[in-house]
Amino acid sequence: MNEETGDGWITPPSVPPLTGTEQFSTGDFGVVDFWRFAMSDLKMNNVRGYLAEFLVHRALGSARPREEWAGHDAETSDGLRVEVKTSAYLQVWEQRHPSTIRFEGLRSKLWSPRTGQADKATYNADVYVFAVQTARSHEEYDPLDLDQWEFHVLARSILVALNQQSMALSTVRKHSGGAIGFDGLEAAIRAVSACS
Repeated sequence: MNEETGDGWITPPSVPPLTGTEQFSTGDFGVVDFWRFAMSDLKMNNVRGYLAEFLVHRALGSARPREEWAGHDAETSDGLRVEVKTSAYLQVWEQRHPSTIRFEGLRSKLWSPRTGQADKATYNADVYVFAVQTARSHEEYDPLDLDQWEFHVLARSILVALNQQSMALSTVRKHSGGAIGFDGLEAAIRAVSACS
């Protein structure tokens, strides 16, 4: 059922999280089969991005579902906005050599169904987390092994000062103070937010 606001806009209801056991109306397949079809390879660029966002959500203790059109990827209960960027040395396609780590889309144009797209691209989070899957061979690559991930955390003020749309890992490392593991991620995000 659509919920209409007083000004004529149709607001979608909150959707409860799927369990994976839901079945399609006909056929012998369900949601878990769709997930296996669309997201069974966690190396794929878009899925790796979702995975990195999920890890940041978990580090922050958030159980919120992903919002496709939000201006940032995670938000703490006290309103701290976090953007997550991810990359990896290995891809799902053949490569002559490992990928060069570069993070794109640091600025974006905010979008609202009521006002449309903003005219100008801006930095839309308070804190930026740069997540790197560090495996250098497909034999060792395990996206579920949190020891294979390194995280770098930067305040928005640093990105504004650098004024870049994309950033190499070397630049991120220079300004982040070093890589941290998953276990230290929440504390690092909080520490950076306190300094910004």
